[in-house]
Amino acid sequence: MFFERPESGEKAILVHMDMRDEAIQESPRELEELALTAGADPVEFLTGSCQKITSKFFIGTGKLDELKQLVQMHQAELVIFNHALSPAQERNIEREIQCRVLDRTGLILDIFAQRARTHEGKLQVELAQLEHMSTRLVRGWTHLERQKGGIGLRGPGESQLETDRRLLRARIKMIHSRLEKVRKQREQGRRSRQRAEVPTISLVGYTNAGKSTLFNKLTSAEVYVANQLFATLDPTLRRVDLEDVGPAIFADTVGFIRHLPHKLVESFRATLQETTDATLLLHVIDAHDEERQGHIDEVENVLKEIGAEDVPLLQVYNKIDMMPGQLARIDRNNDGEPVKVWLSAATGEGSALLLQAISERLSDDIFHETLSLKPKEGQLRAHLYAQGAVLSERVDEHGDMHLEVRLQRKDLLQMLSRLGMPTEQYRIAEVY
Repeated sequence: MFFERPESGEKAILVHMDMRDEAIQESPRELEELALTAGADPVEFLTGSCQKITSKFFIGTGKLDELKQLVQMHQAELVIFNHALSPAQERNIEREIQCRVLDRTGLILDIFAQRARTHEGKLQVELAQLEHMSTRLVRGWTHLERQKGGIGLRGPGESQLETDRRLLRARIKMIHSRLEKVRKQREQGRRSRQRAEVPTISLVGYTNAGKSTLFNKLTSAEVYVANQLFATLDPTLRRVDLEDVGPAIFADTVGFIRHLPHKLVESFRATLQETTDATLLLHVIDAHDEERQGHIDEVENVLKEIGAEDVPLLQVYNKIDMMPGQLARIDRNNDGEPVKVWLSAATGEGSALLLQAISERLSDDIFHETLSLKPKEGQLRAHLYAQGAVLSERVDEHGDMHLEVRLQRKDLLQMLSRLGMPTEQYRIAEVY
């Protein structure tokens, strides 16, 4: 029988091993940020190199003894590993050091549980936690593995562990059913936007890159902002009117992180659908972060995993206020198309440039000419004004109206079609 595990622990020892394989290497600084975000109080940081992972303890016996001494010295309640541990490894380490052990995936799940605010977000977090917990149930029920017995306890011969697993499967099935309803509701909303041809701009990026700060700056929203990982969990949508584009929907999404647990990607697929169905992705990057290239690569990997690698993307290099001499600007490719925008979401410097770049990326076919209309074509004039497409107007001595208009060509063609006016009926004059 295992020791009694405390309900919660704040005094924590962090464990980070430098791995030979770069593919599974994690960041020690990120572990500390995750621990602080979860509310832990790190009292010691145990580091070392791991040439070979042991199947029993993950780390070698020497490091295990060192960890045990640190737990006893600090009377720590929690040990957090910056790596993914198997259920058996967690149990074996706990048995040796007599302290609760949490791996990287469990830590991220705990943060997500704290951050979830909406019904959908809470369901998604619970689903990910239950699926993660299902392989670790034995740890909490070792004293109940025998079959039920005694007066009033004789049942169908099912052990407590089997009962718990059955209840867990039923709960997971129910959550899947509820999330499917949410997914259908979101899909209906997306179809409505597509029918109305309203573009969706989705903000993606590494956690704590400044997505929510930028989202608030662009949309005048009040999304929760904090200098911590996963400050945003639930997606937020806001409508913004863009020049030359008209109404557009901005979507703030959960931040990505290195080696995002696959269970989370699966559980949050309904939320991440806002990313895969977006018209344009804004990849927000912390330009001041020394590990920014690694973060860029990780975000691109997650985008590929959720099937969004082919969505048009505009890189946004944020936090230039922390880079002396760096000015806001737009970087363009050989075709003159905006590909990078440098700005500061905190100060607002470069926000106008970003809106300009977004408009350019979305409004690739702008009609900017002067239309000459006869007095009987006043209905078209009224529709153009209703669209906010008229920049200036003059009337000549014959009563003809000359309107300088600027709007997307497809919108003009749709307007003419609704009014039953053939496209050759309107006359195009030079802009004066």
